[in-house]
Formats: sequence, structure tokens, C-alpha cells
Amino acid sequence: MVNAESKSAAFSTPTTPRFDRSALRLDAAREVERLSSALRSAVVDDLHRRGAVIGISGGIDSSVVLALAARALGPQRVLGVMLPEDESSPESAELASLLAGQLGIQTLTENISAALAGAGCYQRRDEAIRRVVPEFGPNWKSKITLPGSLLDDDTLNVFYLTAVSPAGEEIRRRIPPAEFFQIMAASNFKQRTRMAMLYYHAELHNYAVIGTANKNEHELGFFVKHGDGGVDVALIEHLFKSQVYQLARELNIPEEIQSRPPTSDTYSAGSTQEEFFFRLPFETLDTIWYGLEHHISAETIGMALNLTADQVERVMRDIQKKKKTTEYLRRAPIGFGRLAAN
Repeated sequence: MVNAESKSAAFSTPTTPRFDRSALRLDAAREVERLSSALRSAVVDDLHRRGAVIGISGGIDSSVVLALAARALGPQRVLGVMLPEDESSPESAELASLLAGQLGIQTLTENISAALAGAGCYQRRDEAIRRVVPEFGPNWKSKITLPGSLLDDDTLNVFYLTAVSPAGEEIRRRIPPAEFFQIMAASNFKQRTRMAMLYYHAELHNYAVIGTANKNEHELGFFVKHGDGGVDVALIEHLFKSQVYQLARELNIPEEIQSRPPTSDTYSAGSTQEEFFFRLPFETLDTIWYGLEHHISAETIGMALNLTADQVERVMRDIQKKKKTTEYLRRAPIGFGRLAAN
């Protein structure tokens, strides 16, 4: 049996403290082989499962995980599940199907719209939206975003609601806390319903659920607890987003997927991960984060990226704050041990 500490080490990439623009460069071929071997061992030897289930969205992370699973277990022992709902982009299913076909992996589609409607996902969310934008109604779209780039603006991470009318008119307003929490709580039904469906298929086939979260999402809290965070194997949790793209090139992921802007596929108006949460291009964010982890000065990082030390420090503070304020999401359930005998 592999303990939790050794399992984590199996997927962690050893790094040598250094800093320049190539600091995040991987030996992609070696990493692909290492992760394929580690995944095979985790699924078969540790979890005693027959194969893997992966939720696929046509995004870069799920695509890389799908390709790694096919290498590790063989395509015949991998199931790709598409989980659209009424507000999903049709492009997600198209790109996911493209890659699965290229890999020879079986796929199926589970539309979760009825389950979301039954749980009141859309109704509860829209109630909160209308308290902020009373005009919001049928056929309107919405999204949540943060202020502009961290490099240009030292504003706090205050969320804004953008509502888009059927005619294309945009209304953007700051979201009060109560409405923000209700919109997020209702929207998170989507990720939790998707994970419940993945576990149905995992239990049906005696498969393991393989997660698709990268380091940026896991450590900065861009995931839903007991939703996309509730998996059996966290295969790429140690990789910066920019490193996931390196593996994508090594794995010959279709260019249409590699060039697609990362989205959460949560909001009907469409929202990139950068505008919703990260506030920076991933290459810049990841390089600064690497420097922070390896105690590189803000001045040195700034010189390498053509940024000021103040800009770099602003990003560092944002990273540290997000890690601290989302720590709850990464915590295991609190237990209290065996009750003392009377």
C-alpha cells in the first residue's frame, strides 16, 4: 500500500533552485513517461481499479490528463465523460470528441441540465443576479470577473457581475457579498453534479476518477470542494499551467485545444480563467510564482520579465493572499479520534 506522502511524491517534480525565463522548462518527454508510470501504479497497484474515468471539456488540462491516461492504461481502459449543461459552450464537446477520437478512447455524454434545474441551480443564481441587475431576465447571459491586470492595477480582488442583454448590451456592477456568495454557491452545483456523475461511471466500471486540476487551480483555490477537487488521483496538481502546455505539445494535443483560451465553462456569458480569477497571463504568473517559491528577489524577477519590482511584489502578494484565504478548500475533514472508553 502506498501512503499519502509517498503518493504525493510520486507526482511531484524535483526542481533545482535557479531563475531565468526558462526556469519552468520541463524535460517534457521524461515527465510524460514518469507520470504515465506513476498513474499506472496508482490506479492498478494502490487503488486496485481496472481503469480511469476522466471528465473532459476540450480544455488543455483535461486533454493532457486524458492523453496521459491512455498511455498509462491503454485507451481501452479509459472512459472520457462529457458533462454539458444548458450554458456550456458547444466547442467544449467538439474539442473533447476530437481528442478522444485521436486517442481511440470511448466517450459518452451526460447532460446535467435537468439535475441542475432540479437542485435549483439556475433559479437560486438568477435570484441573486436580479438583486444586483433588476433588468436581468430570460435569454440574458452573465459572468463574474475581477478587476483588470495585476500589473496595471493594485485594486483588491473585488468581484464584478456583468449581465448581457439579448441585444448585447452589457451592464457591469460590483457584487455585494450576500449576492456573490449565493451566485457562487448555486453555480458550484455544476462542478459537484459533474463529479457525482463521474463517480457513478467509476463505480459502474470499477475505475478510478482522475483529476484535472493543475498547480494554479489547486494551490490558489480555483476549484470546488467536493466538486472538481474530489478525485482519486491528482495527476497534474504539481504542474504550473504553463508546464501543462509543455506536456500538451509533447503529447501532440490538437492545436485547436492548445490555442483555446482557458475558461471555467461555468458562466453563460463566457469568462476566461484570467479575467475571472488569475488576472495575469499564465506564463507571467507562473514565472513570478516560481521566483517567489525559490526566494528570488522581486528586482531579479522584474529584470527577467521586463517588469518593475513593484509589479512583481503586487503579484507575489496576490499569490500569498489567495493561498491563505483558500486554505479551507484543501483541508481534509477534521476528525477527533476514538472516543475514550467509559
